[in-house]
Amino acid sequence: MCTSIGLKAKDYYFGRNMDLDYNFNEKVIIMPRNYILNFKKCPSFLCHYAMIGMGMLIDDYPLYAEGTNEKGLCIASTKFTYHICYNEKEDLNKANISVYELIPWILSQCASTDEAEDLIKKTNIINLPFSKEIPIEKLHWHISDHKRSIVVECLSDGMKIYNNHIDILTNNPTFDFQLHNLTQYLNLTTDIPFNCFSEMVKIENFGNGVGSHGLPGDFSSMSRFVKIAFLKLNSKKYDNEVDNVTQFFHLLDSVAVINGAINVKSKKEYYTRYNCCINANKGIYYFKTYENNQINAINMFNEDLDSKKLIAFELIRKQSISQRN
Repeated sequence: MCTSIGLKAKDYYFGRNMDLDYNFNEKVIIMPRNYILNFKKCPSFLCHYAMIGMGMLIDDYPLYAEGTNEKGLCIASTKFTYHICYNEKEDLNKANISVYELIPWILSQCASTDEAEDLIKKTNIINLPFSKEIPIEKLHWHISDHKRSIVVECLSDGMKIYNNHIDILTNNPTFDFQLHNLTQYLNLTTDIPFNCFSEMVKIENFGNGVGSHGLPGDFSSMSRFVKIAFLKLNSKKYDNEVDNVTQFFHLLDSVAVINGAINVKSKKEYYTRYNCCINANKGIYYFKTYENNQINAINMFNEDLDSKKLIAFELIRKQSISQRN
Protein backbone atom coordinates (compact mmCIF):
# COMPACT_ATOMS: atom_id res chain seq x y z
CA MET A 1 0.00 0.00 0.00
CA CYS A 2 1.58 3.28 -1.11
CA THR A 3 0.74 6.67 -2.54
CA SER A 4 2.68 8.59 -5.21
CA ILE A 5 2.05 12.09 -6.53
CA GLY A 6 3.50 14.65 -8.88
CA LEU A 7 3.13 18.40 -8.35
CA LYS A 8 4.06 21.13 -10.80
CA ALA A 9 4.99 24.46 -9.25
CA LYS A 10 7.98 26.59 -10.27
CA ASP A 11 9.82 23.24 -10.52
CA TYR A 12 8.37 19.76 -10.85
CA TYR A 13 8.12 17.67 -7.66
CA PHE A 14 7.51 13.95 -7.46
CA GLY A 15 7.37 11.62 -4.47
CA ARG A 16 5.64 8.95 -2.48
CA ASN A 17 4.71 7.31 0.80
CA MET A 18 6.18 3.85 1.33
CA ASP A 19 3.65 1.86 3.39
CA LEU A 20 4.99 -1.52 4.52
CA ASP A 21 5.12 -3.93 7.45
CA TYR A 22 8.94 -4.06 7.32
CA ASN A 23 12.01 -2.00 6.54
CA PHE A 24 13.94 -3.34 3.56
CA ASN A 25 17.31 -1.85 4.49
CA GLU A 26 16.51 1.01 2.14
CA LYS A 27 19.10 3.61 1.22
CA VAL A 28 19.23 6.63 -1.03
CA ILE A 29 21.28 5.40 -3.98
CA ILE A 30 22.90 7.47 -6.71
CA MET A 31 23.80 5.62 -9.89
CA PRO A 32 26.43 7.58 -11.86
CA ARG A 33 26.55 7.56 -15.65
CA ASN A 34 29.40 5.06 -15.96
CA TYR A 35 28.19 2.45 -13.50
CA ILE A 36 27.90 -0.81 -15.45
CA LEU A 37 24.20 -1.55 -15.43
CA ASN A 38 23.49 -5.24 -16.00
CA PHE A 39 20.27 -6.90 -17.10
CA LYS A 40 19.52 -10.61 -17.03
CA LYS A 41 18.18 -10.87 -20.58
CA CYS A 42 19.51 -7.71 -22.25
CA PRO A 43 23.00 -6.34 -22.92
CA SER A 44 24.66 -4.28 -20.18
CA PHE A 45 24.80 -0.50 -20.36
CA LEU A 46 28.32 0.88 -19.96
CA CYS A 47 27.10 4.49 -20.09
CA HIS A 48 23.65 5.90 -19.35
CA TYR A 49 21.77 8.70 -17.60
CA ALA A 50 22.59 9.19 -13.92
CA MET A 51 19.77 8.62 -11.42
CA ILE A 52 18.89 8.88 -7.74
CA GLY A 53 16.26 7.11 -5.68
CA MET A 54 15.44 4.98 -2.68
CA GLY A 55 16.19 1.31 -2.91
CA MET A 56 17.76 -1.83 -1.54
CA LEU A 57 21.40 -2.50 -2.42
CA ILE A 58 22.27 -6.17 -2.96
CA ASP A 59 25.52 -7.40 -4.53
CA ASP A 60 26.21 -3.86 -5.70
CA TYR A 61 22.91 -3.74 -7.59
CA PRO A 62 20.21 -1.17 -6.73
CA LEU A 63 16.64 -2.42 -6.41
CA TYR A 64 14.87 0.93 -6.71
CA ALA A 65 11.39 1.64 -5.35
CA GLU A 66 11.29 5.09 -6.95
CA GLY A 67 13.66 7.64 -8.42
CA THR A 68 14.47 10.27 -10.99
CA ASN A 69 17.21 10.69 -13.56
CA GLU A 70 19.33 13.67 -14.53
CA LYS A 71 16.81 14.60 -17.24
CA GLY A 72 13.93 14.93 -14.77
CA LEU A 73 12.02 11.74 -15.58
CA CYS A 74 10.49 10.16 -12.46
CA ILE A 75 9.17 6.68 -11.63
CA ALA A 76 7.57 5.09 -8.57
CA SER A 77 6.34 1.53 -8.14
CA THR A 78 3.41 0.83 -5.84
CA LYS A 79 1.81 -2.42 -4.68
CA PHE A 80 -0.74 -3.80 -7.12
CA THR A 81 -2.34 -7.24 -6.79
CA TYR A 82 -5.53 -6.76 -8.82
CA HIS A 83 -5.44 -9.29 -11.71
CA ILE A 84 -1.69 -8.75 -11.98
CA CYS A 85 -0.09 -10.88 -14.69
CA TYR A 86 3.56 -10.70 -15.74
CA ASN A 87 4.65 -12.60 -18.82
CA GLU A 88 6.10 -16.06 -18.22
CA LYS A 89 7.74 -16.33 -21.64
CA GLU A 90 10.34 -14.21 -23.37
CA ASP A 91 9.42 -12.27 -26.50
CA LEU A 92 12.14 -12.34 -29.17
CA ASN A 93 10.75 -9.14 -30.71
CA LYS A 94 11.00 -7.11 -27.49
CA ALA A 95 13.44 -6.33 -24.69
CA ASN A 96 12.79 -8.85 -21.92
CA ILE A 97 13.05 -7.02 -18.61
CA SER A 98 12.26 -8.28 -15.13
CA VAL A 99 10.03 -6.40 -12.72
CA TYR A 100 12.97 -5.31 -10.54
CA GLU A 101 14.88 -4.05 -13.60
CA LEU A 102 12.15 -1.82 -15.00
CA ILE A 103 12.97 1.37 -13.08
CA PRO A 104 16.69 1.48 -14.01
CA TRP A 105 15.83 0.22 -17.51
CA ILE A 106 13.67 3.29 -18.11
CA LEU A 107 15.61 5.92 -16.14
CA SER A 108 18.91 4.91 -17.73
CA GLN A 109 17.83 5.73 -21.30
CA CYS A 110 14.67 7.88 -21.32
CA ALA A 111 14.58 11.67 -20.95
CA SER A 112 10.80 12.11 -20.91
CA THR A 113 7.49 10.36 -20.29
CA ASP A 114 6.92 10.18 -24.04
CA GLU A 115 10.22 8.35 -24.51
CA ALA A 116 9.41 6.07 -21.57
CA GLU A 117 6.04 5.15 -23.08
CA ASP A 118 7.66 4.33 -26.42
CA LEU A 119 10.24 2.13 -24.68
CA ILE A 120 7.65 0.33 -22.55
CA LYS A 121 5.70 -0.62 -25.68
CA LYS A 122 8.86 -2.36 -26.88
CA THR A 123 9.45 -4.04 -23.50
CA ASN A 124 8.25 -7.45 -22.32
CA ILE A 125 8.00 -7.43 -18.50
CA ILE A 126 8.78 -10.98 -17.41
CA ASN A 127 8.24 -12.94 -14.23
CA LEU A 128 11.92 -13.31 -13.38
CA PRO A 129 13.06 -12.75 -9.75
CA PHE A 130 16.29 -11.11 -8.71
CA SER A 131 17.20 -14.23 -6.70
CA LYS A 132 15.61 -17.17 -4.90
CA GLU A 133 15.65 -15.16 -1.68
CA ILE A 134 13.90 -12.12 -3.21
CA PRO A 135 10.56 -12.99 -4.84
CA ILE A 136 8.81 -11.00 -7.54
CA GLU A 137 6.74 -8.09 -6.21
CA LYS A 138 3.28 -7.39 -7.59
CA LEU A 139 3.51 -3.78 -8.77
CA HIS A 140 2.31 -1.11 -11.13
CA TRP A 141 4.22 2.04 -12.07
CA HIS A 142 3.69 5.80 -12.00
CA ILE A 143 5.92 7.47 -14.63
CA SER A 144 6.03 11.23 -14.92
CA ASP A 145 7.87 14.37 -15.95
CA HIS A 146 6.93 18.06 -15.83
CA LYS A 147 4.75 17.71 -18.94
CA ARG A 148 2.99 14.37 -18.72
CA SER A 149 2.23 11.37 -16.49
CA ILE A 150 1.25 7.76 -17.22
CA VAL A 151 0.46 4.56 -15.29
CA VAL A 152 1.62 1.11 -16.42
CA GLU A 153 -0.23 -2.04 -15.30
CA CYS A 154 0.34 -5.65 -16.35
CA LEU A 155 -3.06 -7.34 -16.40
CA SER A 156 -4.37 -10.74 -17.45
CA ASP A 157 -5.52 -9.27 -20.78
CA GLY A 158 -2.21 -7.53 -21.45
CA MET A 159 -0.22 -4.44 -20.55
CA LYS A 160 -2.20 -1.25 -20.03
CA ILE A 161 -0.78 2.27 -20.31
CA TYR A 162 -3.08 4.98 -18.96
CA ASN A 163 -2.74 8.74 -19.30
CA ASN A 164 -2.56 10.07 -15.74
CA HIS A 165 -3.71 13.67 -16.01
CA ILE A 166 -4.04 14.06 -12.23
CA ASP A 167 -0.50 12.69 -11.62
CA ILE A 168 -1.49 10.36 -8.74
CA LEU A 169 -1.28 6.64 -8.02
CA THR A 170 -2.21 4.42 -5.07
CA ASN A 171 -2.96 0.66 -5.30
CA ASN A 172 -5.91 -1.61 -6.17
CA PRO A 173 -8.15 -1.60 -8.15
CA THR A 174 -7.04 -0.67 -11.66
CA PHE A 175 -6.16 2.93 -12.41
CA ASP A 176 -9.06 3.50 -14.82
CA PHE A 177 -11.50 2.44 -12.09
CA GLN A 178 -9.85 4.81 -9.60
CA LEU A 179 -10.33 7.71 -12.00
CA HIS A 180 -13.96 6.80 -12.65
CA ASN A 181 -14.59 6.54 -8.90
CA LEU A 182 -13.83 10.27 -8.55
CA THR A 183 -17.21 11.00 -10.11
CA GLN A 184 -18.80 10.06 -6.79
CA TYR A 185 -17.17 13.12 -5.20
CA LEU A 186 -18.17 15.88 -7.62
CA ASN A 187 -19.91 17.67 -4.76
CA LEU A 188 -16.71 18.33 -2.81
CA THR A 189 -15.51 21.91 -2.72
CA THR A 190 -12.97 24.05 -0.93
CA ASP A 191 -15.54 26.85 -0.77
CA ILE A 192 -18.29 27.43 1.78
CA PRO A 193 -21.28 25.47 0.43
CA PHE A 194 -24.68 27.02 -0.15
CA ASN A 195 -28.03 25.48 0.69
CA CYS A 196 -29.01 22.93 -1.98
CA PHE A 197 -31.19 21.01 0.45
CA SER A 198 -34.40 23.01 0.01
CA GLU A 199 -35.50 26.61 -0.30
CA MET A 200 -38.13 25.78 2.32
CA VAL A 201 -35.55 25.02 5.00
CA LYS A 202 -33.20 27.63 6.37
CA ILE A 203 -29.86 25.88 6.83
CA GLU A 204 -26.74 27.81 7.72
CA ASN A 205 -23.14 26.74 7.47
CA PHE A 206 -21.66 26.06 10.94
CA GLY A 207 -17.93 26.13 10.21
CA ASN A 208 -15.08 26.12 7.70
CA GLY A 209 -14.39 22.90 5.83
CA VAL A 210 -18.01 21.80 5.46
CA GLY A 211 -17.56 21.89 1.68
CA SER A 212 -15.31 18.83 1.90
CA HIS A 213 -17.82 16.83 3.95
CA GLY A 214 -17.73 13.28 2.56
CA LEU A 215 -14.01 13.31 1.73
CA PRO A 216 -12.77 9.81 2.66
CA GLY A 217 -10.42 9.54 5.62
CA ASP A 218 -9.66 5.83 5.87
CA PHE A 219 -6.45 4.17 4.68
CA SER A 220 -7.83 2.02 1.86
CA SER A 221 -6.25 2.61 -1.53
CA MET A 222 -9.47 3.93 -3.08
CA SER A 223 -10.02 6.39 -0.23
CA ARG A 224 -6.41 7.55 -0.31
CA PHE A 225 -6.71 8.11 -4.05
CA VAL A 226 -9.75 10.37 -3.62
CA LYS A 227 -8.32 12.25 -0.65
CA ILE A 228 -4.89 12.94 -2.13
CA ALA A 229 -6.49 13.90 -5.48
CA PHE A 230 -8.72 16.49 -3.81
CA LEU A 231 -5.91 17.92 -1.68
CA LYS A 232 -3.24 17.90 -4.39
CA LEU A 233 -5.42 19.40 -7.11
CA ASN A 234 -6.40 22.21 -4.73
CA SER A 235 -2.93 22.62 -3.26
CA LYS A 236 -1.25 26.00 -3.11
CA LYS A 237 1.98 26.38 -5.09
CA TYR A 238 4.83 28.64 -3.99
CA ASP A 239 7.68 30.52 -5.61
CA ASN A 240 10.43 29.10 -3.42
CA GLU A 241 11.90 25.66 -2.84
CA VAL A 242 11.46 25.31 0.91
CA ASP A 243 7.75 26.16 0.88
CA ASN A 244 7.04 23.82 -2.03
CA VAL A 245 8.91 20.94 -0.41
CA THR A 246 7.14 21.60 2.89
CA GLN A 247 3.75 21.66 1.14
CA PHE A 248 4.56 18.43 -0.67
CA PHE A 249 5.31 16.60 2.58
CA HIS A 250 2.09 17.94 4.10
CA LEU A 251 0.23 16.38 1.17
CA LEU A 252 1.93 13.02 1.69
CA ASP A 253 1.36 13.18 5.45
CA SER A 254 -2.38 13.64 4.84
CA VAL A 255 -2.57 10.02 3.61
CA ALA A 256 0.30 8.52 5.65
CA VAL A 257 -0.45 5.44 7.74
CA ILE A 258 0.06 5.79 11.49
CA ASN A 259 1.64 2.85 13.32
CA GLY A 260 -1.22 0.93 14.92
CA ALA A 261 -3.94 2.06 12.51
CA ILE A 262 -3.79 -1.09 10.34
CA ASN A 263 -3.32 -4.71 11.40
CA VAL A 264 -2.04 -7.06 8.70
CA LYS A 265 -1.87 -10.83 8.36
CA SER A 266 1.86 -10.88 9.05
CA LYS A 267 1.14 -9.47 12.56
CA LYS A 268 4.00 -7.03 11.97
CA GLU A 269 3.78 -3.27 12.42
CA TYR A 270 2.39 -1.72 9.24
CA TYR A 271 2.82 2.02 8.64
CA THR A 272 4.42 4.62 6.35
CA ARG A 273 8.11 3.77 6.65
CA TYR A 274 9.35 6.81 4.73
CA ASN A 275 8.14 9.48 2.40
CA CYS A 276 10.07 11.43 -0.19
CA CYS A 277 9.87 14.49 -2.40
CA ILE A 278 12.10 14.80 -5.48
CA ASN A 279 12.82 18.09 -7.18
CA ALA A 280 13.12 16.63 -10.67
CA ASN A 281 14.58 19.84 -12.12
CA LYS A 282 17.42 20.05 -9.62
CA GLY A 283 18.00 16.35 -8.89
CA ILE A 284 17.42 16.80 -5.15
CA TYR A 285 15.99 13.87 -3.22
CA TYR A 286 14.24 14.97 0.01
CA PHE A 287 13.07 12.35 2.47
CA LYS A 288 12.01 11.69 6.04
CA THR A 289 11.29 8.51 7.97
CA TYR A 290 8.58 7.55 10.42
CA GLU A 291 11.07 7.72 13.29
CA ASN A 292 12.75 10.95 12.19
CA ASN A 293 10.51 13.55 10.57
CA GLN A 294 13.31 16.02 9.93
CA ILE A 295 13.53 16.58 6.18
CA ASN A 296 16.86 15.41 4.74
CA ALA A 297 18.18 16.38 1.30
CA ILE A 298 20.64 14.72 -1.08
CA ASN A 299 21.60 16.49 -4.31
CA MET A 300 22.67 14.09 -7.01
CA PHE A 301 24.56 16.83 -8.85
CA ASN A 302 26.83 17.38 -5.84
CA GLU A 303 28.40 13.98 -6.57
CA ASP A 304 30.71 12.80 -9.35
CA LEU A 305 28.16 11.62 -11.88
CA ASP A 306 30.87 10.34 -14.22
CA SER A 307 31.97 7.77 -11.66
CA LYS A 308 31.63 4.01 -12.09
CA LYS A 309 30.63 3.32 -8.49
CA LEU A 310 27.27 3.56 -6.77
CA ILE A 311 26.91 6.13 -3.99
CA ALA A 312 24.66 5.16 -1.08
CA PHE A 313 23.37 7.15 1.89
CA GLU A 314 22.04 5.45 5.01
CA LEU A 315 18.82 6.76 6.52
CA ILE A 316 18.95 8.54 9.86
CA ARG A 317 16.11 7.04 11.88
CA LYS A 318 16.80 8.67 15.24
CA GLN A 319 14.47 11.62 15.84
CA SER A 320 16.05 15.07 15.52
CA ILE A 321 14.54 17.59 17.96
CA SER A 322 15.56 21.23 18.22
CA GLN A 323 15.84 22.05 21.93
CA ARG A 324 14.91 25.72 22.31
CA ASN A 325 15.64 26.39 26.01
